[in-house]
Amino acid sequence: MNPDAEKWNQLYKNGGPGQLQAASVLEDNRHLLPETGKALDLACGRGANAMLLARHGLETHAWDISSEAIRLLETSSRQSDIQVHCAQRDVVAEPPAAESYDVIVVSRFLERKLIPHLITALRPQGLIYYQTFTREPVDDTGPSNPDYRLDANELLIMFSRLRILLYREEGRIGDITRGFRNEAMLIARKS
Repeated sequence: MNPDAEKWNQLYKNGGPGQLQAASVLEDNRHLLPETGKALDLACGRGANAMLLARHGLETHAWDISSEAIRLLETSSRQSDIQVHCAQRDVVAEPPAAESYDVIVVSRFLERKLIPHLITALRPQGLIYYQTFTREPVDDTGPSNPDYRLDANELLIMFSRLRILLYREEGRIGDITRGFRNEAMLIARKS
């Protein structure tokens, strides 16, 4: 078994981690979602983003390296009577196919070499919703390894081929007790 899969399986078996609500970038901007289409919650964890996408009416797929995370999502989607196509999958080894999704959501996951594959996987007019940790945290939330954190404006650079619809990254500027801290968010659209 993949060591990352083992690590995440153990974490999920022990009751964490995992967002029980959708990422802010998706929750606060769901009005931009298409009425129909195919969506992917990539590195889905417990699948809060997938559940929101499916409730919105999109054909929703959710992938994660952890079979335990997928099991938890399958249980919660079944209990909520929501259809989500779940798969245990190493998204780095097996990225999504070209032009296969209208919406891709990634939250709190960063693998830089996957970004070109995500752009290619978007269908024309497809949207990417991305939110993850930055290297300018105001507290200890998020990974300790800086490789899993974004540099300033890095999301903008990585998705510069797309039309940027929304970007937010506040760093340590101003009153750090307010606002959107520790993470950056982006929504971009493919031409």
